[in-house]
Amino acid sequence: MVTPDPFAAIADPNRRFLLEELRRAPKTVNELSQGLPISRPAVSQHLKALLDCNLVSVTAKGTHRIYAINSAGFNRLNFWLDQFWN
Repeated sequence: MVTPDPFAAIADPNRRFLLEELRRAPKTVNELSQGLPISRPAVSQHLKALLDCNLVSVTAKGTHRIYAINSAGFNRLNFWLDQFWN
C-alpha cells in the first residue's frame, strides 16, 4: 500500500490548523474541533488523512483518543525540502 502524499494532506488549511494546534500539545477531537468552524466528524476525517500520511499519531487513554504530532512522519517532508538548501 502506498502512503498518501503528505504535501497534499497539508495543502488543506483545516489540516494545517490541526497540525499547529497539535504542535502545541496533544489533544482530543473535541478539543481540536473547538477552534474550527467545521463539525467534529469533519475534524475526524481531516485527522484520518493526517494519520494516513503519518503526520500525526493517536493513542487511546480510557475512552478518549489523543492525537499528537508524529515527528518521524515529518522526515519525508524534511528530506524533500532539505534538498533545496544543500
